[in-house]
Formats: sequence, C-alpha cells, structure tokens
Amino acid sequence: MAEDMGEKTEQPTGKRLSDAREQGQVGKSQDLTAAIIMIGAVVLMVVFAQSTLMRVLTITRHNLSPETVASSLLVGDLVGDLNNTGYQFAIVVAPFMGVMLLVCWLSQFLQVGWLLSAKALQPKLDKLNPIKGLQRLFSKRSLIKGGLDLLKFALVGGIAFIAVQFEKELIESLPSLTVIQSVIVAGEILIRIAIWALLMLLILGLADYAYQKWQRTQDLKMTKHEVKDERKSMEGDMEQKAKRIRMGREIAMQRLQMDVPKADVIVTNPTHYAVALKYDKENMDAPRVLAKGGDYLAMRIRQIATTAGVPIVERPPLARALYHNVDVGQQIHPEHFEAVAEVLAYVYRLDGRMAS
Repeated sequence: MAEDMGEKTEQPTGKRLSDAREQGQVGKSQDLTAAIIMIGAVVLMVVFAQSTLMRVLTITRHNLSPETVASSLLVGDLVGDLNNTGYQFAIVVAPFMGVMLLVCWLSQFLQVGWLLSAKALQPKLDKLNPIKGLQRLFSKRSLIKGGLDLLKFALVGGIAFIAVQFEKELIESLPSLTVIQSVIVAGEILIRIAIWALLMLLILGLADYAYQKWQRTQDLKMTKHEVKDERKSMEGDMEQKAKRIRMGREIAMQRLQMDVPKADVIVTNPTHYAVALKYDKENMDAPRVLAKGGDYLAMRIRQIATTAGVPIVERPPLARALYHNVDVGQQIHPEHFEAVAEVLAYVYRLDGRMAS
C-alpha cells in the first residue's frame, strides 16, 4: 500500500547519499558549531587573557602618556601615531583571530569531513520567492525548530542562573574589594559560569547533531519505485560496461587469430605470459611484437600457435621483460636483441632440421 501511495519508506542508497553530499546536503548542527567556537574562544581567553591584557595595557599607557601625546602634537604626526597604535593592537589580536578561524574550520570538519561543494554555493532563485519563504517560515519544521530553540535558551539560561546562585556570596563581596581584586574575582566568576553554560551548549549541540543526521536520512529516504529505478539505471550502466568489455575481448581475440599465425616464435613464461615475435630482415630493423597476453590470453596464444604450427619456446625472464616493456606492434628494445636473437637462431635451426 505504501508503495502504491509513493511513500518514502526505503533507506537512502549509497548513490543517493553521495549525490546529496555533492549538492552540499550534509547532516550538520549549527548549535554544535556555535558551541565549539564559543568553547574555543573561552579557552583562548583563559590561556592568553592575562598576557594579552598586559600587552594591551602597555601599548595604551605608552601611546596615551603625556610625553607621547605632546611629542605627537609638536611634530604634527598624531594621525601617524594613531595608525601605529592600531597596527600594534592588530598584531596582538591577529593570533587570536587566526586560532579562532582554525576552530571554525575544525567545527565543520569534525561534522562533515573534507567537503568542497560548488553547487552548494550557487544562488537559488526559488529562495527569493516571498510566498515560498513564508511557507518555510510557518512550516511544521520551522515551528518545531523555533520551539526547540526556545527550550535550548531556557536550559542554558537556567544553568547560568543556577551557576550565579552558587557564586552569590562572592558576587556580594565584590564591593568590599579593591578594583583590581574585583576585576580578578569577577573574571573567575564569569569563567566558571561560562564553563557550565558551555557544557550545556555542547550537550545540546551533540543532541542537535544526532537529530540533524537523522533528519537528513529521513529527507533522503526513497520510495520503492525510486529504488527500483536507480537499480535499473545502475544495472543498465553495468550491462553497457560488460558489453564494451565483451566487444573488446572479441576484437582482441580476432587480432590474435590473425596475428599469432604470422609469428616466427612464441616466447612463454611458460603459463603466465606469452609473446608472439616476428622478424623480417627486409622490412624490419629489429624483431617486432605481434601479440602478447597474460594468463587466459597467454593460453589462447599458445593454442592458436599450436594449431598454426608456430614454435613455442620457454624463456621466462625474456617473456616477462617483453610483456612488460614492449607494446604490441613495436620493435623490441636493444637490451633484448641478444636474447631474442638466440631464440630466433634456435627456431631457424629447428626449421632447418625439420625441412631436411
């Protein structure tokens, strides 16, 4: 019944998953990406906050000191000093930004692996349609996503509120501390609250990632008819490939039937390789390979040669060298002259004895 109604009850095939990946349709979670990025930012702040802050304070004190400002005003180079200050701040911030870019890339790589999809970057005009946009906005999936986002916000806010309650005594003691002590204590409190909130974000992100993978599989499910059509298409391709292979073998066999009987000798391995050689003093500078083959083709060459009365000589090293280094229709290489000449001389002597 489901098949007649065209319901998508079948798991997506490997081809469908591969095609979807090429289109940029992968299961990934924006929540998990955001959680990883925020965790990376907090870790960097904890590790490098003190040294970075001291560097910024040093630059600020130097550039805003009365001596530096007076000197700049006297020589009329205040703009140049401001540019230099901006450059110094950029040097301080650049490593942090570089690491954050790496964390952003890593958050995507961990979810979808190495993926470059030009099709995913192509503009889609249907997304500019306001009617379809409203339909997507008020669709069942969008409403569910909105509800889940509100739930996530409530959970993270609740965790942050609970964490604040645990730090209530320290927060109430801040007014009695010096400015530096207050800044240090407030920073420690914020870091602890952030850790709890980020842990909740990470858990929610992992749950959303699992959901997105499941949802992608649901979206790519196929009807029984689609599965049958894809199988037929692939089987058709396989049949065409098999047909081309059969035609190639038939053409190769026809060439063997024509060329092997013309050979002067067949050099064999003796079973794995067979090479048919021909030498005509008047028309050839060196012996030429008329045919060659391995395993089954080698057997066929020996069979044809036996029927045609062509001598078969076992020279395993020479047969392997000719098979791997000389193409059909080419003359043998100079390094093979001596070995081939020995074989041909043996064949010519054999023919002489047979003639006598």
